[in-house]
Amino acid sequence: MLSAAIFDMDGLLVDSEPFWQRAQIDVLSELGVSISLQDTRDTTGVRIDEIVKHYARTQPWQGPSNAEVRERIVARVVELVQQEKPMMPGVKEALAICRQAGLKIGLASSSPLSLIHPTLDALGLSDQFSIIESAGDLKHGKPHPEVYLNAAQALDVEPEQCIAFEDSFTGLLAAKAASMKTIVVPAAHEWDDPRFVIADHKLETLSDFTSEML
Repeated sequence: MLSAAIFDMDGLLVDSEPFWQRAQIDVLSELGVSISLQDTRDTTGVRIDEIVKHYARTQPWQGPSNAEVRERIVARVVELVQQEKPMMPGVKEALAICRQAGLKIGLASSSPLSLIHPTLDALGLSDQFSIIESAGDLKHGKPHPEVYLNAAQALDVEPEQCIAFEDSFTGLLAAKAASMKTIVVPAAHEWDDPRFVIADHKLETLSDFTSEML
């Protein structure tokens, strides 16, 4: 029996993936890194510090540290989210369905808290989650299940009693590795990716989510 619903944030609650893509390209290109839009899509769901570390290793630059580059990218994403407030369709309705079902509601994101809180504030969602867990400073980010296991522990429920909402395959793997039921809402350009078959339900938007899926 389900006791909790745990939501990802970027790409699921907020249409921030284009902002992450733009920020990575802008900041890393200034450092001489060759990075394309497809490169940013290929790392959707991966922690930003791991992305920066990869480029620092494969295309090293002079000057700012990895941490400084990471903060530049995060700051740019925060700025864009606060300006545009791009909430995804069906978010409030999905949260209401979970709440009406008596589920505890948490958030488990790869993003650092320095982005999570401004984003939730900008969207008016700060009061919707009982707990917020970030993989930003964990030893392992998604697809490792640690952030989801931490969220279940913080909600005082067993992972098997949770349903996780994700948009990326990386996040979906993390939730499945934590033994959670899963609903995935892929980006349109990833809809036909056969790997999403491991999800319990695949939706075009959160507006398609119904209480029967619980």
